[in-house]
Amino acid sequence: MNKKKKILVAPLNWGLGHATRCIPIIKALESQNFEPIIASDGVALRLLKKEFPHLQHFELPSYDIHYAQNGEKFKWELIKQVPKMISAVKNEKKAVEKLVDELQLDGIISDNRLGVISKKVPSVFITHQLNVLTGNTSYFTTKIHHHFINKFNECWVPDCSGSNNLSGKLGHLEKPLNHLRYIGPLSRLHKKALPKKYEVMVILSGPEPQRTLLEEKLIKEFADYNEPTLFIKGIVENEQKIEEKGNITYYNFMNSEQLEIAFNESEKVICRSGYTTVMDLAKLGKKAFFIPTPGQYEQEYLAKKYKNEGVAPSCKQHKFKLKKIDKIDLYRGLQNYSTEIRWKELFRLF
Repeated sequence: MNKKKKILVAPLNWGLGHATRCIPIIKALESQNFEPIIASDGVALRLLKKEFPHLQHFELPSYDIHYAQNGEKFKWELIKQVPKMISAVKNEKKAVEKLVDELQLDGIISDNRLGVISKKVPSVFITHQLNVLTGNTSYFTTKIHHHFINKFNECWVPDCSGSNNLSGKLGHLEKPLNHLRYIGPLSRLHKKALPKKYEVMVILSGPEPQRTLLEEKLIKEFADYNEPTLFIKGIVENEQKIEEKGNITYYNFMNSEQLEIAFNESEKVICRSGYTTVMDLAKLGKKAFFIPTPGQYEQEYLAKKYKNEGVAPSCKQHKFKLKKIDKIDLYRGLQNYSTEIRWKELFRLF
């Protein structure tokens, strides 16, 4: 019997998006007879440990990024932390080389972790951000990103290559890089015909303190809302907590199975315009209202793109009022752009 090839899957710990979009990759590896091994830190690692308790997992050095409370200072707060991030990438690289030798790995799949790479085994980088939008510094941040991406054997973009795509200019370059592969949108969810249970589903994600600030604002706004509402806070803890207040059911977090049911039972979704959430909504053909994380150019760009295209309404966090959700009906919602992902072909690299 052939020994299963071991593939390290390592998502960035930035909110939950990178971890959740690695779930279909890990499942595909298992179905193609590979042995996935998980590596990350913080909430991303906690989430994947809950999803795959039977798999080996390792903690990588944290980037330990602190985010500004004021969205306008978001970029400068990140730029101040660049030296710390560079040092984290170096530590990550050392930790990965150790894992390659000790576990005798056969390949690496890194979702936006720049130091998760080895010259000893084929290494893949996953990103939807080929253009890194940072306002007037976009040119430089994109160049730096490409410098790192070019070190990998392949770069997988979870989107379609043509004009009918989800990521717009984020995931499409005028001059494509040589080793790019558009693999199609990634989602762990599936569309199901379930009876409607909730008029609105609120799902929060992303880095602190902005996650908490939006939670507080939305709880206040929904206080007098009379329709059945599901409110998922996006806090991954050891135990799931469920609380009912009036018409609102609160969860601290949900696993993939529960989320799939919840999405399918909900008419409208209020959420961040993070790309992973967008891919999930597109897979399910949902109508949504987007509230981008303040200061995150990528989310602001996507929210604006979908608004201009008549796909989904959005507004800035501080401007959100409950009555704005009535606008959702005027937009066509997200459509399923998904193509069948050819896992067997992709995994040939290993």
